[in-house]
Amino acid sequence: MLPYDRIINIDRDLKIPVYRQIAVSITNAIRNGVLKAGTHLPGSRELANFLDVHRKTVIAAYEELNAQDWIVVTPRKHVAVSEHIPVLKPRNWSNLVPPKAYRNNFSLPFRIVEKNGLVSNITSASDIVIDDGHPDTRLSPIDNLLKNYRMLTTRKHAIKDAHIGTAQGTLKLREELVAYLSETRGLSITSENLLITHGAQMSIYLSSQLLLHNSTTMIIGKPNYPIANSAFKETGSKIIEVNVDDNGIDVNAIENICKKKKIDAVYVIPHHHYPTTVTLSVERRMKLLELSNEFSFTIIEDDYDYDYHYSSSPYLPLASAGHNGNVIYIGSFSKLLDPAIRIGFMVAPKNFIIQCTALRNAIDVGGDGYMQNALAMMIKEGELKRHIKKAKKIYHDRRDILDSLLKEKLDQYITYSLPTGGMAIWVKLLSQYPISELAVMTGLKIKQINIEQNAFRFGFASMDEMELKNAVEQLAYQFRKAHLLI
Repeated sequence: MLPYDRIINIDRDLKIPVYRQIAVSITNAIRNGVLKAGTHLPGSRELANFLDVHRKTVIAAYEELNAQDWIVVTPRKHVAVSEHIPVLKPRNWSNLVPPKAYRNNFSLPFRIVEKNGLVSNITSASDIVIDDGHPDTRLSPIDNLLKNYRMLTTRKHAIKDAHIGTAQGTLKLREELVAYLSETRGLSITSENLLITHGAQMSIYLSSQLLLHNSTTMIIGKPNYPIANSAFKETGSKIIEVNVDDNGIDVNAIENICKKKKIDAVYVIPHHHYPTTVTLSVERRMKLLELSNEFSFTIIEDDYDYDYHYSSSPYLPLASAGHNGNVIYIGSFSKLLDPAIRIGFMVAPKNFIIQCTALRNAIDVGGDGYMQNALAMMIKEGELKRHIKKAKKIYHDRRDILDSLLKEKLDQYITYSLPTGGMAIWVKLLSQYPISELAVMTGLKIKQINIEQNAFRFGFASMDEMELKNAVEQLAYQFRKAHLLI
């Protein structure tokens, strides 16, 4: 018998299952010619005794090798290395030898996609990262979400449910969202009014592709969410910027524009506007709805940051008020759980959702049904509400800690208004301290800055008290250095 203790290497300290280690070792031996085609391998009992493992472990390894066509199992007779080993050497079909072809630029015409305008400081290798407002994944109930996920993959009916209707989103999640959005946002909808997407950005993209083209005109805030801006510009639509002040987007300016030209859509972030963190006032909300009805334009309401309010309760969405079905409401769970968990939703009239689903299906046949149903379970069991309640208190404390630190350490260099909610503070630098120079600094990494506004978003939610102190101390150090050079 061949020395299988030399051929098969098992390391019980590895996280790789033992049966997989056996299968990989045999595969390597076949590749290297140690085990020839047609060679008979030991029976499962014999090899198990030889390797001092359970027989079922060897059976699992042989099943893996058989499924990949490395071996042939003849029941009650023998196991042998396949006569047709699945290692195919590619054949050259061209006389041309282009080893460096992909180092050349693509020479044929193609469309250029404009960059989204976000500026990211990626030069620092520091552990101190100031994001633009992310949740703290250390607080997130991801363990429960994944527990639900694993459970769903083992139940026959759950497996079936996870593969039905994922283009629009699983029915379980949409039905749970109907109740959840009714209770938390006052939305009167059915499951047919919902589309589950890979985050809010997909909702923005789909709606803009259906609403806008090179003969339309839309209004956005200034400044505004750069990724949304990119989606709108990609349609070829004309974009008009309207200033955002302490009460949100200027609706009087929108009215003046509507009186002069046809406006097809207005994009608005009603709570904690990105990037300035301001909230749209009640008066402006009412007037914007009136203008939408009067001038027949669509409101794209991006309410990505609805759930975190500290000083008062949130305003109900524009979509919950009286409108003629011309409000598209967009939300996301990424800000609640983890930016890597890409689950968002769109609320709109049924006929619009049907077309968005069809467009989405052209590039993406659907989301992760197991993850969507796992989230539905969290909502149904009240776990999501409990998490929001807990996280809101912690984020509120962190906002106030950052407020104190900024006043103590950076008051002479910056200005800001404390937001009533959200996960970031919009920090403006005094003109003598250009953000473009301070953005690249040793020991600190600011993820997103706005050069035009000479400002950046200081995301506080993802940092605990010590991390906030370290980040502000590092900023203060850089400002002191810059101050000496002025």
